[in-house]
Amino acid sequence: MLVNLRRSVVAIVVFTVFFGFVYALAGTGVAQLLFRHQADGSITPEGSTLIGQNWSVMTTFDGTEAYWPSTDWFNGRPDDTGPYGAVVCGPHAPSSCTPQSGGDNPLEANGVSGESAATNLGPRSKVLVEDTEKLVAWWHAHGIDPTPDLVTTSGSGLDPDISEADALVQVPMIATNTAIPASTLRALVAKETKGPELGFMGSAYIDVLQLNEALAELK
Repeated sequence: MLVNLRRSVVAIVVFTVFFGFVYALAGTGVAQLLFRHQADGSITPEGSTLIGQNWSVMTTFDGTEAYWPSTDWFNGRPDDTGPYGAVVCGPHAPSSCTPQSGGDNPLEANGVSGESAATNLGPRSKVLVEDTEKLVAWWHAHGIDPTPDLVTTSGSGLDPDISEADALVQVPMIATNTAIPASTLRALVAKETKGPELGFMGSAYIDVLQLNEALAELK
């Protein structure tokens, strides 16, 4: 009996040390060595490089007071929790907004934080069509022919990145509203464009937060 008890105690100690400490420390070491940015977390005072940010402002368009894309910052893709065209607000206060689908702020939408999910709206959805049409109309009103990415959500609805084409199409609007030369903005977009992961996975992309942080330095 004592032999079996001793074996059990030894096994408990060995497995506790290995799986409770060695394995955990090894995993932390590998994460810090190969994926330090992800392991340390992406939330900073300016936002997150791993999740979509809110660059919208509350303005009136087409007789509707609502949150719309910013005219002096680069905008990311919309998602279902944020403010873009489909969120109809009251005449004065954002607190009276009624969240609907369409937008870009999974961290906080209309003062409500922590909500994010896919829209679950199919191609025959009247709401989806109306939301997209409103957003397209807003871009057209500001002299921009938007790319599909700027008026449609990603699969997760949380995409922090856009393509180089998505950024370049916004340059004329931002140049007009910030007085920064379009050539300077195009050079900034080129500088912030990252190649495919490991050189072959996916396509080139731009992190919207990092692009706008670089834009803030120009401002």
